[in-house]
Amino acid sequence: MRLATVITAAQEDGPTTRAAVQSGGRFILLAARDLNELLERPDWQEQAAAALAADSTATESMSLADARFAAVLPRPGKVICCGLNYADHIQEMGREVPEYPTLFAKYADTLIGDGASIDAAGHGAKLDWEAELAVVVGVPLKNASPAEAAAGIAGYTVANDISLRDWQNRTLQWFQGKAFDHTTPLGPVLVTPDECDPEAGVRVRCLINGEEVQNGNTKTLVFTAAALLAYISTFTQLRPGDVVLTGTPGGVGMGATPPRFLQGGDVVTTEVEGIGTLTNTVRL
Repeated sequence: MRLATVITAAQEDGPTTRAAVQSGGRFILLAARDLNELLERPDWQEQAAAALAADSTATESMSLADARFAAVLPRPGKVICCGLNYADHIQEMGREVPEYPTLFAKYADTLIGDGASIDAAGHGAKLDWEAELAVVVGVPLKNASPAEAAAGIAGYTVANDISLRDWQNRTLQWFQGKAFDHTTPLGPVLVTPDECDPEAGVRVRCLINGEEVQNGNTKTLVFTAAALLAYISTFTQLRPGDVVLTGTPGGVGMGATPPRFLQGGDVVTTEVEGIGTLTNTVRL
């Protein structure tokens, strides 16, 4: 299944949204305001499947061409990110392969949807890109084994961990360079594990103004999605709708010679094979 949080109306205090499931060339709207609300329901898969089964009688839907997307999970309780998880990116950063995942957190306020602006106005002197596969939790996980974590995955989506490198490098802790509001594209859809297998390998790409700058494959991840969820669940409970970014492949701007950073008006395209594409414009 392919699910999304679609925008149904624009409001001054933020858009009105609905959870939706894709059926061919359209989205069927579901009885939940977004995917976070849907995933909180233990029978979310059955509800989405029932909507697909009743497709011909669906009264609320929109075409793919007309769909506008909020962040696919706009209200996750936790957004946890893994750095240094692809061998080529580890090498370009001059690091050694880690024994344990290198983790940091974001807030839901960082998340934006497809088409929204990456807003680093006044702060983005060294704004960098990091295309990533993100994994979404589908069941409560605490002290989970890798097998239990794998079984608890709701699906996968596309992310870009846009990073303010000058802020990130102010201290040994990365947090302040990763947590600016409205800087992390997420979406446009969530694809369930029966349709996407990152361990078999899916391509992760980033393009800047149409120029490819990153092209990696998830089969080279040091820590798989399931391994990350299992590890994280040992120190904090993961709940449905939580999001974990799995790291970025080589090709980030800071690793270039000389380093290269995003400029105002640049168009950042983030793709994960079999899931979809995010297109976002930089605002500085």
